[in-house]
Amino acid sequence: MIRIGRLIGNNRGFLRVSRRWLTGLAVGLICCAITCNAQSVVSGEAGTVSDGLANGGSAAQNSQVEQAEVSPAAGQPGTIMGTVVDQTGSVAVGAPVHLTCEAQPCSREMISGDNGQFSFSQVPAGRFKLSVDVPGFGDKGFSGSLASGQTYIVPSIVITIATVVTDVKVKVDPVEVATEEVKVEEQQRVFGFIPNFYVTYNQEAAPLTSKLKFHLAWKSVTDPVTFVGTGFLAGLEQAGDQYPEFGQGAEGYGKRLGAGYADIFASTFLSGAVFPSLLRQDPRYYYRGTGGTRSRLLHAIGNAVTCKGDNGRWQVNYSNLAGVFGGAALSSTFYPTNNTGMFILSNGFVRLGESSLAGVVQEFVVRKVTKTPHDVQ
Repeated sequence: MIRIGRLIGNNRGFLRVSRRWLTGLAVGLICCAITCNAQSVVSGEAGTVSDGLANGGSAAQNSQVEQAEVSPAAGQPGTIMGTVVDQTGSVAVGAPVHLTCEAQPCSREMISGDNGQFSFSQVPAGRFKLSVDVPGFGDKGFSGSLASGQTYIVPSIVITIATVVTDVKVKVDPVEVATEEVKVEEQQRVFGFIPNFYVTYNQEAAPLTSKLKFHLAWKSVTDPVTFVGTGFLAGLEQAGDQYPEFGQGAEGYGKRLGAGYADIFASTFLSGAVFPSLLRQDPRYYYRGTGGTRSRLLHAIGNAVTCKGDNGRWQVNYSNLAGVFGGAALSSTFYPTNNTGMFILSNGFVRLGESSLAGVVQEFVVRKVTKTPHDVQ
């Protein structure tokens, strides 16, 4: 019993020793595990830092990028919504709505729905512009600024019927215009009875056709006042015994009257119809009526050598020059003369002077005493 008790006592001591040894061993293992784990963490962090330094800070940059992606910055897309209506307030169905962005290209287009609404999603933040273009209606637009992640509700876009501007070009026949102007000119008379057909008070008068030029010349030479005036001049010539070769009495008066009318007839048709038709020039005097006295005087005196062409441009009055000297040449056959050449030259220059004088009288005197249909109205 004593041996068994000792054995048991010894075993109990052994057990106590074993228990203490096992406890110490366990504590040592735990401490070793903690030490190894700490060393691995430190070495991993050191490796990461060294790798970051070796890569020139790319780890830090990646960290910043990740933070920027996580943070709610101004890069999140948003939504733009709105409604298109017409001028009566009714919704506009099927209206094309076009979206453009300023920050980055995002050009898109959609058609408004049955309720007139439209919606653009995933729109980049920043300035944007909407435009609505419906056939038959005026273009409408709206611009605004979309914040990051914002749902932007656009005010109703009202489209109105486009104003139609019709450009009507009325093409008037210049021949008809010129015909009407000649009818007015045929009624122009100084003191109400002296014909004043070869003057126009319209600076933009239509060019005369050849038919109208001959008509105006015929109207001038067949006017009763022309016959009366020619007879009066023939009487003065007979009273002064001019051209004594014609003699006196009724026969002498008749010769002077015939020569005088033939001279007027020939010079009127040559200067007012024949040469103007051939050279396409206007035989009428263009009354200015405005500007300084000097400019008007130069315009009037220059009437003998300048005229307006049928093309509307001012040019040398070849028609009057040819008509004056051509008429003087014909006059030499009506009147007795000893020197035909001198008669033509002297008579031609006298008629040029008369043309200039007539222009001065037209510009400064005749207009005040000429009755026209406009004056009567």
